This record gives sequence, C-alpha cells and structure tokens, in this order.
Amino acid sequence: MGLEKDINALVNSVDLELFDTSLVSEGDETIYRVSVFSREFKDGKRKSVSLDLCVELTHLLSPLLDVSPPVSGDYRLEVGSPGIERKLTNLSQFKMSIGEKISLLLKDKSKVKALLIKVEESKIFFEADGEEDSVDFRDILKAKTYFEW
Repeated sequence: MGLEKDINALVNSVDLELFDTSLVSEGDETIYRVSVFSREFKDGKRKSVSLDLCVELTHLLSPLLDVSPPVSGDYRLEVGSPGIERKLTNLSQFKMSIGEKISLLLKDKSKVKALLIKVEESKIFFEADGEEDSVDFRDILKAKTYFEW
C-alpha cells in the first residue's frame, strides 16, 4: 500500500472522507496538510468536521507518518477541513463538492460561475443562469468552489 492509501484507510476508519493531502512551506516551516470532509449531511449540506475528530485523526496518522514520512526533514502535520473556498484538481474532489458553487476557467479562456450538479465519468454538469450545461474535465484549466458573502 502507498502512503496515500494508508492515510485514506485511517481517514475512513473515523468515518471521514479524504479530500486532499498537500505539502506547503510557510516561512521556514514545512507543513503536511491532510484535508478531510465529514461523510454526514444536514439540511442538504455537508456537516463540519469537529476539532475533536481532527485531533483523533492526528493521533492515528502520527505513528504512520513516523514510519513513512511524507518528506525528508522536519515538518508539521496539520489535519483539518479544506474550507469553504478550495481548489478542485481532480474528479473525486468535484464529486465531493456536488451542490456547491464553482468557478471554472476553461481552456478556451472562458469563465463559468455555476452550481455543481453532478459528475459522470469525466463530465462536469452544472447550472448557470437557469440553464444546465456540462464540460469535460480535460477542458478545465482551473476550478474552485466559492462562497457568496
């Protein structure tokens, strides 16, 4: 099993869903971020991930990362929610974001702001200006969720 699969198994063991892992540098510090979602929904929206669950997952992940570190050298492990506004870089992340508002930059340089309706194979279906439309995942340069304040 690879590190990502092992992390995913631990995330699933506490009934969460792995959104992403990333390695970032902030100042002179290296941070390994594990972003997770709740599997539960309330009133049609995904429930938030509690701090207690993030701490529990941190305690589960730490021994794994001690044996199989994600990077050589010192780093800090950070476990949390990916947040309301986040980049979408793969089909799995799109599937986890169904029902949310998305902003797309397409290869033809056009921009779309819409409600993500569904994902089927490599097609992203959305509703913009009361019309349903779709785009192939390969035609998207950048994508993110957004929140209207």
